[in-house]
Amino acid sequence: MNLGLVGKSVFVAAGSKGLGKASALEFAREGARVTIASRNLEQLQQTREDIQSITGNKVSIIQMDVRNNEDICNAIRKTAAENGGLDVVVTNAGGPESGYFSDLKDEDWTRGFELTLLSTIRLIREALPFLQSAGGGRIVNVASSSVKQPIDGLLLSNVFRAGVQALTKSLALEFAKDEILINTIAPGRIATDRIIELDRRRAIDRDRSFEDIQAEAVGQIPLGRMGIPEEFARVVVFYGSYANTYMTGQTLLVDGGMVKAL
Repeated sequence: MNLGLVGKSVFVAAGSKGLGKASALEFAREGARVTIASRNLEQLQQTREDIQSITGNKVSIIQMDVRNNEDICNAIRKTAAENGGLDVVVTNAGGPESGYFSDLKDEDWTRGFELTLLSTIRLIREALPFLQSAGGGRIVNVASSSVKQPIDGLLLSNVFRAGVQALTKSLALEFAKDEILINTIAPGRIATDRIIELDRRRAIDRDRSFEDIQAEAVGQIPLGRMGIPEEFARVVVFYGSYANTYMTGQTLLVDGGMVKAL
């Protein structure tokens, strides 16, 4: 299948590791001109080397904190200037901190909002004029399976990821006339540093071994294993591609069948 991504300008937020890095790699494999952004410059440089060595395609990097609007504006504008426009945007950010309602203070809610929902709003707002001037484009919002089924102990993610899903549906309706397709891809248990960190915290909180916590979680996945970042990334790339011509406003779970909600 021709995904129509050769030469397309693709921006991936939080692209230096985990799901963002895997997605950037798959876009580069398809011949896109990829720009990745994150806070950690050293990690960005290493990821650029990794992707370029695998694909042979140039990758651009921009240091950006998704909680900083000036950083976001600079990153999107620089990407468009260097690549002669912008065609695909993947919004992504590290997950907000874990905790229950009684644990969280106002500043925790504010940080969670800025990191998870406001960053998505800002990235899309800045990217839209470039996508419109290109005659259309693709936006893929990376969220979490919590948009369909709340996750115990991840209240901030449950609340703000649902906001991302609502934003996706609303903007898909508003900008369909501009041929801009907007979708959300929601990972379940994909083997990333974030999942390992959360499992270690749960093990400590419950006075159990890390191995027991992981085995219990995997036991709830019908496919019997965690996913790998590449499996998630392939879905992101299809929804962000020009082979996707008639899907917008959707939320797709990549979770091995874990979520039981309809």
